[in-house]
Amino acid sequence: MNAIAVIGMQWGDEGKGKIVDFLSEDADIICRFNGGNNAGHTLLVGKEKTVLHLIPSGILRRGKTAIIGNGVVIDPKVLLEEISTLEKNRVKVSPDNLIISSNAHVILPPYIDIDKEKGGSIGTTGRGIGPAYMAKAARTGLRMGQLAGKEAFKARHGGDYFYKEYAAYAEKLRPYVRNTPPYLWEALGRKNVLFEGAQGTLLDIDHGTYPYVTSSNCISGAIPSGLGIPPKSVESCLGVIKAYTTRVGNGPFPTELRDKTGAQIAKAGNEFGATTGRARRVGWFDTAIARYAVQLNGIDSVALTKLDVLTGLGKLKLCVGYKHKGKLLGHFPADGAVLEEAKPAYETMDGWWEDISAARRLSDLPRSAVRYVDRLQELMAVPISIISVGPERGQTIVLRKEFLF
Repeated sequence: MNAIAVIGMQWGDEGKGKIVDFLSEDADIICRFNGGNNAGHTLLVGKEKTVLHLIPSGILRRGKTAIIGNGVVIDPKVLLEEISTLEKNRVKVSPDNLIISSNAHVILPPYIDIDKEKGGSIGTTGRGIGPAYMAKAARTGLRMGQLAGKEAFKARHGGDYFYKEYAAYAEKLRPYVRNTPPYLWEALGRKNVLFEGAQGTLLDIDHGTYPYVTSSNCISGAIPSGLGIPPKSVESCLGVIKAYTTRVGNGPFPTELRDKTGAQIAKAGNEFGATTGRARRVGWFDTAIARYAVQLNGIDSVALTKLDVLTGLGKLKLCVGYKHKGKLLGHFPADGAVLEEAKPAYETMDGWWEDISAARRLSDLPRSAVRYVDRLQELMAVPISIISVGPERGQTIVLRKEFLF
């Protein structure tokens, strides 16, 4: 495989950052194709914790090139703060290893004001992401190439209150901005390219649990348009899914746990948003969601994360489908009202008590954990190629190398 997509299969927060960081060892180029600084990827390298919101996770590895594609919306202040934080942590960032698409749109201060005023009802992060995409669709938005172009930016916003501030940002970011598609066209087929998704399938603007979604397309189909590359460039799709389910903010959540078990999972999994700090809602693994994500994204294999969090639960429940008004639903419902009313149908499995954070092979796992993994593979109808048993790079079990670089 020379070009692999990493896609979240749930409502985001699946652990994509760790998986991308792990795969980046064998990648040459790592690309972001959607979203903005409403995403938050938490990485733990040794004892060093890094949270990235805009820059692809692969930036932490030397000799790699990180690309922020045209499908991303960029808050230049946040981006510069992120660069500064990385450099303080001894991660070198320069135009040699970070490239920003000239066609990516800019988040302006008025967009943030609008988002904070109107976004609360659906649980947005208030970062101006939605208004930036609205301006893009209305053809009134500002591109990074225009921001970096001095005269074009001055002609459009010279009289605005934020002009001087953003002109200063432009000076610092100008060397990073370039036309990215030709760079990728030349690299594809010759180098290993990793496509890093933000958010998750169920937050997709078209295919998620609308209106409780983000403002961009998060599925694998967004990669070509978000980077300016042919659809056939994506050779393999790796889905990332937790061993249980979480979501942040409002919206339907059929397997949600509001009891001590949910609290135990949330505490063990440190379920707080990397971007907002908000507590995540927690529930059992949902096969209906998983199968939907597999079909929608064309997922070839799965990275199962946070299996270690389930240690210490006597019994584990698996949602194998939904019932609605006495009938078993054949597919994940497109109607949010139906999903709100749907009741999960559960299977119950034995849990395990052993600490599995040091496991490096499948045979290191307790039998109950292996049975749980096997059952998930059976229900999703795709192989699990990676199991994560902790936040560090080394806390990873590789099962199917043929699906990776």
